[in-house]
Amino acid sequence: MARAVMTPDDVRAAADRLDGAPAEDVLTWAAEQFAGRLVLTCSWQQQSSVLIHMTRPHADAVRVVELDTELLFPETYATRDRLVERYGLTLESFRAEHTPAQQEAAEGPALWERDPDRCCFLRKVLPLERALEGSDAWITGIRRAQSATREGARAVEWDEARGIVKVQPLVAWSDEDVKGYLFAHDIPYNPLHDQGYPSIGCVPCTSPVAPGDDPRSGRWTGTAKTECGLHLPRAA
Repeated sequence: MARAVMTPDDVRAAADRLDGAPAEDVLTWAAEQFAGRLVLTCSWQQQSSVLIHMTRPHADAVRVVELDTELLFPETYATRDRLVERYGLTLESFRAEHTPAQQEAAEGPALWERDPDRCCFLRKVLPLERALEGSDAWITGIRRAQSATREGARAVEWDEARGIVKVQPLVAWSDEDVKGYLFAHDIPYNPLHDQGYPSIGCVPCTSPVAPGDDPRSGRWTGTAKTECGLHLPRAA
């Protein structure tokens, strides 16, 4: 069967149709539209736990991948292992070309402190490019409630930089929606979320956040950086 190719205009029309639709309906649309060419990327934060559970009815249509920076928290790796076991996942893992030790030899020590954008590029962005090869759509856990930079996100978007469709079923969910779904379905999730870490990345670049502070203020603290580079700003 020939591939159904979506143009940016098609994606905008789909976004209009799916605006306000339940997350399950967005995933069903994506699984039917992109079966076999659909990738779910997992950071093993609470959104990943929700999406792993929610995509299981479409398991044959969705590849599950992780971007393993090799600098994640032990709790993050443990959460991954629990989800793999619970759902019998076939997980694809993508890493940087160099280990952290090799990166230090090539780039100098603590690159994440001196040039966090380059560190994220090497350890996240380039592995993502490899993970998305041959795919037409990418499921992410982006939510509007996460930060001001994500307030305009839609359930379906065209990623201009990569020429791929981004599918964001949880875009309208609040923190309470996520927690409620996790508890209602008894889904394993990263315990760091209960220890002051609303947003969890690599160990050197993630700090706990005081109650009431910006959920992403614990990422790259002391710098102007707010995004790792996987989710580029949308065109105006």
